[in-house]
Amino acid sequence: MSAIERASVCTFDCPDTCSLSVTVEDGRIAKVRGSEAAPFTAGVICNKVARDMTAFVHGPQRILHPLRRTGAKGSGAFERITWDAALDEIHERTSAVIERWGPQAVSPLNYAGPHGMLAGDSMSSRFFYRLGATQLYRRSMCGGVRSEAWAGTYGAVPGCPPELAAEAKLNVVWGNNATVTNLHLVRRIRQSKRNGGRLAVVDPLRTKIAEQADLHLAPLPGTDVLLAWALAAELERMGALDDAFIARHMLGFDEFMAAARPWTVARAAAACGLREEHIVTFAQWLAEADPLVFAPGNGLERGRNGGSSIRALIALPALLGRLGRGSGIVLGASNAFPKTMARLQRPDLAPPGMRTLNLLDLGRHLADDDIDPPLRAVFIYNHNPIVVHPDQNRMRRGLAREDVFAVGVDVAMTESMAYCDIVLPAATHFEYADLYASYGHHWLQRAEAVIPPVGESQPNTEIFRRLAARFGFDEPCFKASDEDLMDAAVDLGDVRPSEISTENAMQMNGKDGRPLVLFENVFPATPSGCIELRSEALAQRWGVAALMPAWRERTADYPLMLISPASDRRISSTLGFAASLPRLMMHPRDAAARGLAQGSEGKVWNERGEVFLPLDVTDDVPPGVVASEKGAWLATSRTGQTISALVSADMRADLAEGACFNDTRVEVSLSLREA
Repeated sequence: MSAIERASVCTFDCPDTCSLSVTVEDGRIAKVRGSEAAPFTAGVICNKVARDMTAFVHGPQRILHPLRRTGAKGSGAFERITWDAALDEIHERTSAVIERWGPQAVSPLNYAGPHGMLAGDSMSSRFFYRLGATQLYRRSMCGGVRSEAWAGTYGAVPGCPPELAAEAKLNVVWGNNATVTNLHLVRRIRQSKRNGGRLAVVDPLRTKIAEQADLHLAPLPGTDVLLAWALAAELERMGALDDAFIARHMLGFDEFMAAARPWTVARAAAACGLREEHIVTFAQWLAEADPLVFAPGNGLERGRNGGSSIRALIALPALLGRLGRGSGIVLGASNAFPKTMARLQRPDLAPPGMRTLNLLDLGRHLADDDIDPPLRAVFIYNHNPIVVHPDQNRMRRGLAREDVFAVGVDVAMTESMAYCDIVLPAATHFEYADLYASYGHHWLQRAEAVIPPVGESQPNTEIFRRLAARFGFDEPCFKASDEDLMDAAVDLGDVRPSEISTENAMQMNGKDGRPLVLFENVFPATPSGCIELRSEALAQRWGVAALMPAWRERTADYPLMLISPASDRRISSTLGFAASLPRLMMHPRDAAARGLAQGSEGKVWNERGEVFLPLDVTDDVPPGVVASEKGAWLATSRTGQTISALVSADMRADLAEGACFNDTRVEVSLSLREA
């Protein structure tokens, strides 16, 4: 059979949401390349997707049939069963839980695996609302701190398209491992540099984008708010602030500057572990650059001061009056899409008094039975909680309970699936149609299936249709086709989302027909209509501490700070089957103090667990900081623990109850095997 080229979209957890061209031979994925359907991604994709897609779809880790557990939880012992038998057992055992404990003893345990709007949460949401199950607050895992900080300061509006970075005189990449997680932004930055523009990177780790920077500042984790305050105070001292813009468009300027002014360059440099001259140079470049583009990343939000850090740094372009006219902040892209989530997910189906739990707390709730009613049935989908949740060992203890019935829905036999009683085979994004609204750019895309479902796998929408039917939910909304769901997901006026061309992405534009740019054809949507450095809305949602940016210093219970950057081999834990054990990066000074050498095995530990990792002794991390990539599967570790075991699930960021992955204190010592 001859090869066929078909259009698709990358659905993995990345802001770029690349358009793809897929070569299909004999019903199998043979090759994946970038396509020109989305002008922003323009035919370029990352090595991970180009290299590993055939194995992802057709490899030995793929779940092909419904399975029933036959051994101990976590053993991976399963037998093949039919779809009817699987649905019957799920209905019988879940109904028994509801009869004994009530519907709130049932909960989804999902996050954001495939980023299509249908596979993400559409029919599944309808099912759990109708069931009356416990609902989850999921944004605490990732993205919530950043979204709340942005919305509390500027409102639920898009910032600027990442395309503006190409013409910037200065690009600022802050807490963003962009080469690994934001490839096409990097391409625009390189274009800017070829035209004489500068690049400043703020990151504790010397990432690849930091190596390319004209200026790299490596503050200690959690001190970014202090650096932003020091820059604001230095810019004021230089007379660089735009007083007219501030008077017209900012609320809370006086309070913000009252917090910032005590942080002189010298004081901030000492607290952040930076050189004074680097902060002064950074401030001078900010004052001079027009246009100016800021591109904050997710690394900032993963600590106790995450919300304050983001709010303080996104204030800097506004203080300079550099918004619009080519300047902007690459944030809030998901607000560019006119989503109609209530139509798609149908929260009106839920009964009164529905319970909502924080996703980060589910490990504790499962392990400790600390809520009433307790959780006795969970449905794991679009998620690999044992690998990615903080306090990995507690989550594993919870899922290991024999009195908790667990249903898994996944493409691959992950460690989390191994703890499930029934496992259902999910289709990959190459096997169903979906709609894709990026969280990093303003192009809406649609994809059709390029191959039929492999084995007996089914799209999430069909799996939850079948579950709804087996539970007797006969409302018309549970019979909606995928085309109906697409048309319910986004309001495009006269254009039906289900009819968007798969060959050409649709740009989200303003009423004037031009790309959406804050302070050109989009304006703040806060309660005051201003940029709110003082946010009453945030104070009401999250407490007085969120009213203004603040800094919370932490007692050093362990001497080293562990950060977990993204990997160039995995996308969170996706593709973890193809990756090896990560290394631990440690500064030479810290290694020497502990008798550790390049390549030796170090024990990384705290009160929650211990992980053994090969050491990479390097000054790519500052003294006092160690780094190891997130997303490794347990199978890569000889102890069955990864760095997620060391992260507290109880420590929370100052906004959105966010997880504090980069606020983890550890010690490192020589492993017994090396001693």
